[in-house]
Amino acid sequence: MGLLWWMTGALASFCLMAIGGRELSSAVDTFQILFVRSAIGLLVVMTIILSLRQYQLFQTRRIRLHLVRNLFHLGGQYGWFLGIGLMPLVQVFAIEFTVPFWTAIIAALFLHEPLSWRRSLAILLGLTGVAIIVRPGADILQSASLIVLLAAIGYAICHSATKALARTDKPLTILFYMCIIQLPLALVLALPEWRPIQGWSWFWLVIVGLSALSAHYCLTRAMQEAEVGIVVTLDFLRLPLIGLVGVMLYGESLEWSLLIGGLLMLAGNWLNISRPAPIRD
Repeated sequence: MGLLWWMTGALASFCLMAIGGRELSSAVDTFQILFVRSAIGLLVVMTIILSLRQYQLFQTRRIRLHLVRNLFHLGGQYGWFLGIGLMPLVQVFAIEFTVPFWTAIIAALFLHEPLSWRRSLAILLGLTGVAIIVRPGADILQSASLIVLLAAIGYAICHSATKALARTDKPLTILFYMCIIQLPLALVLALPEWRPIQGWSWFWLVIVGLSALSAHYCLTRAMQEAEVGIVVTLDFLRLPLIGLVGVMLYGESLEWSLLIGGLLMLAGNWLNISRPAPIRD
């Protein structure tokens, strides 16, 4: 039951974050969203660290890697929220699921992790799936798809940096530096296009900030309850769920290309995380 509750929380949080991003897309600048999200995250993380009295979590010896990680993470978030305002929600989520494939490629190139035939086939399946979904072209929808695809690559670089940081820094330290670095960057980038925040925009900004934290916390707890393969499979329920949200709230349509591409990406993800069965004598 623990897995079910944590995955329900993760799925609901991701969907709430997308709805909040869509509602805010015409009201405030994207960098304003990221600024408020970082501010809320910093407040929560600092409260936790101070309440635990583990002040050593504020320290790191790898500030340069933190800077690299958060530059790409900020870019990834910007592209994701930009896509949320321009594309069907389900298409943004589908392209986001390419992150594991880009992460595998980056890990092989820069972290010298082995690229087995299973992982190579997984990458091929995943990229074929996203090509079916994106259908490269010249109109605004395809341009937005490429923006989200670049965001996924940014997330992949961020994940690779996180993996390297996790060898020396605690998760709360990584989260603290994520917020403290991205907060001023987002503010500086938001100022030229700053819009007054009014009415319901405040509500949705808080929803985005809190749901971003709860989504990743719930997903982490789910991975503690079950194998990664089970969690990844359940996480793919985000696609039909956000598709239903898009249809009901925004009148979006679902296309067969999303189903076919999504299934190929699911197969690729399964192959990427599964381990070959041991050979028996």
